[in-house]
Amino acid sequence: MFSLGFPISLRQLFGLMLGLLMLGANPALADKSSPQTGVVGPVTKLPLPRFVSLKTSEGNVRRGPGLTHRIDWVFKQRNLPLQITAEFGHWRRVRDRDGAGGWIHYSLLSGVRTVLVEEDMLALRAKPDKNATVNARLELGVIARLGSCNLTWCRLSAGGYKGWAPKSALWGVGPDEIRN
Repeated sequence: MFSLGFPISLRQLFGLMLGLLMLGANPALADKSSPQTGVVGPVTKLPLPRFVSLKTSEGNVRRGPGLTHRIDWVFKQRNLPLQITAEFGHWRRVRDRDGAGGWIHYSLLSGVRTVLVEEDMLALRAKPDKNATVNARLELGVIARLGSCNLTWCRLSAGGYKGWAPKSALWGVGPDEIRN
């Protein structure tokens, strides 16, 4: 048996080394500030960071990429927008709007894009124009389905209503992101 002078198994040592690696010792897995950096995930070859949503009504978020790692968080809101910042096998490191997060199994995530409304009573307008007719108002914290976006406006749908909202009032879409 391998010994370091204190009681630790090879499995624990490997877990510790893997955990340290995932915490940022590997520059290839380090968080990048924007998709324009050209960084892609080593598993999916998709841009990092990128936005996704929680597919289920509950998802365990772990300290490291594997079932043996401790659960730090449990996200409990279906369609919650999340940002993927790293990949490791079937695991994705995610964070929510407040920066809370960790590692979650990819099967709990969806490519369906949603956003979180960050402005109370946000006007959902008929056209991408601040003077357009208001179709509805969305409360702070509402999760809306994301449609197309230009540089400053995004088309949303929530609660049976559709319309345009300023991108600056949303979390879950990049500031320079254009969607058709």
